[in-house]
Parts: sequence; structure tokens; C-alpha cells
Amino acid sequence: MLRMEQRVCGRTGQEVSAVGLGTWQLGADWGQVSESDAFAVLDAAVESGVTFFDTADVYGDGRSEQLIGRYLKDRPDAGVFVATKMGRRADQVEENYVLDNFRAWNDRSRANLGVDTLDLVQLHCPPTAVYSSDEVFDALDTLVAERRIAAYGVSVETCAEALTALARPGVASVQIILNPFRPKPLEEVLPAAREAGVGIIARVPLASGLLTGKYTRDTVFAADDHRTYNRHGEAFDQGETFSGIDYETGLAAAVEFAGLAPEGATAAQTALRWIIQQPGVTSVIPGARSVEQARANSAAAGLASLPRPTLEAVRELYDRRLRASVHHRW
Repeated sequence: MLRMEQRVCGRTGQEVSAVGLGTWQLGADWGQVSESDAFAVLDAAVESGVTFFDTADVYGDGRSEQLIGRYLKDRPDAGVFVATKMGRRADQVEENYVLDNFRAWNDRSRANLGVDTLDLVQLHCPPTAVYSSDEVFDALDTLVAERRIAAYGVSVETCAEALTALARPGVASVQIILNPFRPKPLEEVLPAAREAGVGIIARVPLASGLLTGKYTRDTVFAADDHRTYNRHGEAFDQGETFSGIDYETGLAAAVEFAGLAPEGATAAQTALRWIIQQPGVTSVIPGARSVEQARANSAAAGLASLPRPTLEAVRELYDRRLRASVHHRW
């Protein structure tokens, strides 16, 4: 098992790997992944030094959590910290974010994962008003007191939501979209999180694969892949698919970005390295559907930091091609 840089995940006090594993792919919405392939991906990540899995109760309606629970039961020595999320299995109205529902959702996740206490539970991009509700955060504190959960955080769509959540003293972590095509959190969210001692979990790090540089106008995604059915936000927030970027525009930007990759690194690894070295980032959570992807993603933690000219070129690319279409939205 390889050793990877570990960072403290905010107010949880627990160390996690700089590169984690996002497990949306192991549940659904990215095409089908067999159980054997899923277990192989989890194993490859752990063997590559990953100690942080991110999942949600809605991924495959619990399948992702169940697969992780079964894997870790067979690998009790893996030392993996598991973050899950709750809330998206219910209608997205503020009235559903109450203690009784939280208990029921947590109990289901605890059963799926096979644990008494969940390491970290995140509100899963709830309605914006939820972040301003004292009752919601009182309920989350109750879950900690009841030892259903060890800590709680939030997963947000917008920087404004993140800043609202950061004002809550019990919030341990904030999960937010952050990548070279969505750098807005660098302006206020990451500095505020550092000041508050809150962890930052960077999701959608490869812009749903755009930043790999492997897609073309002729690429066909499966019908059950969100990159087919959610390109314009038909099923959930558009920002979750290709980071909210128009596909054609993203393809052109991705070609330019790939040209900035240092020798010996892929475009995907360059994007992950860009995220890892941003001050305040705890862990970046790329997904993987194959052993090779899991290993390559993990290897980004061992790359040298990108030099200033590359960072400046990345920002210039964003400002020129993408900023006008996404910066004001999230």
C-alpha cells in the first residue's frame, strides 16, 4: 500500500488523503459498473494511498454505500474515512429537513455502510433556505449527540451557500465544485474556510471528464449517464454536469488546457494537481470507473506543484473562454 499526503479534514480532526475517491460512478448516473469492477476500483484506490471515500445515500439509491460497506468489512485495516450525504432522496423543500427525517436517513446509511456511527454526513445540496435555518443545524447537533454521526458538513452548489454555511460553528467541512474551469471558490470561500478551520472537499474536479481532454464532438454517452440527460439541468443543478459549461465550449477549452500539462502528466492529473495545491483544499474527490483511472488519479498527489506560469495560463484560459458563462451563476 502506497503512502499519500494526509490532511486534516477541518473540524472532524481526522486525517484524509489529499486525493480521495468520489463514488457516484459506483452507484448510478454514469452508466453501469459491475460489483466486481466497483470492488476493484475501491481496492486500487486504497492500494494507491487513498484514505477518503465520498458517497451519498442517493447514489444508486444506496448501492454505492452498500458496496463501500461490504468492501470495508473485508478490509478493516484499510483505514478509510467515509463521508456520505443525505437529503436528495426526498422532495427538495425546506420542510423535509427536520430531525425525524435526518434520523431515518442516517439509520439507512448506517445500515448500508455497516457502521454504528457515520464518520461525516453532509447535507446534499439542499434548498438554499436550509443553510439559514437554526433548526436544521440544531438537528444536526442532535445527531452528533446521539452518536449517529461523528461530524457534519454541507455540499453546496454556490459560493454564497458555502459562505452562509461557514458561519455555522458546527460545520466541519464544505464540499464544493472546484476545478480549473470553476475557480470562483478561490476568491472568498477557501480563505473563509481556512480562517474558520473548516475542511474543503473539491468535487467535480475533472468537469465530468472534460478536463481529461479525451472527449470530442463525436463522443456518445449512455442514455443513463447524466452527461446525456442533464446537460441543461433537466434533472438536477446544471453545474454538476460538465461544471455547467456548454459542451462545445468546454471541448475547445479542454484542448487548450491539455497543452498546459507538464511532461509526464496527463491533462486529468494536471487538473487534480492544480486543485491539490490551492491553499485550503483538504481533499479532491475524482471518481473512477476503472482500476487504471483510480491509480492515475491517485498519482496526481505525487506530482510536483505546477509553476506560476502554468497557473497564470490556466487563469487566462478561464477568463477568456469560460468566465462569462459560469462565474456569475455559482
